[in-house]
Amino acid sequence: MKDTQTSAKSTTASDKKIEGFTDEERGAMKERAKELKAAARRGPRADKADGESAVLAKIAEMPEPDRAMGERLHAVIKASAPALSPRLWYGMPAYAKDGKVVCFFQSAQKFKTRYATLGFSDSANLDEGAMWPTAFALTELTAAAEARIGALVKKAAS
Repeated sequence: MKDTQTSAKSTTASDKKIEGFTDEERGAMKERAKELKAAARRGPRADKADGESAVLAKIAEMPEPDRAMGERLHAVIKASAPALSPRLWYGMPAYAKDGKVVCFFQSAQKFKTRYATLGFSDSANLDEGAMWPTAFALTELTAAAEARIGALVKKAAS
């Protein structure tokens, strides 16, 4: 008869990533739950101004250089697609059309990455052939990058 031994499971940070969600992912899910509860409390009286103030407050909490990038992106997105409504989505600034998120800004510190991200959801009207990008890494916002973002957001919201 063989003797079986059980080994204690390791609980290092790398194991947590494999077994479940990271602390950052759990934090994003908690923020999303708070957003849904707040939206339910506001009900149909919620308006674009409520979402915009929440987005601006979230951007203000970001460390530099993400804060400056978030402020600039907010201005570019509003100017390029004024029909989009600012709102929070998993604790990130996002912009929605008819209640569906079209694009969002993920700061580098959100998931401790080396660059911020401008992402587009499947609601974005960016389809181009059989393959197209849905997220862009941002290290700085140049005039050329802002022009490209403006054009992408305009197309995404169309």
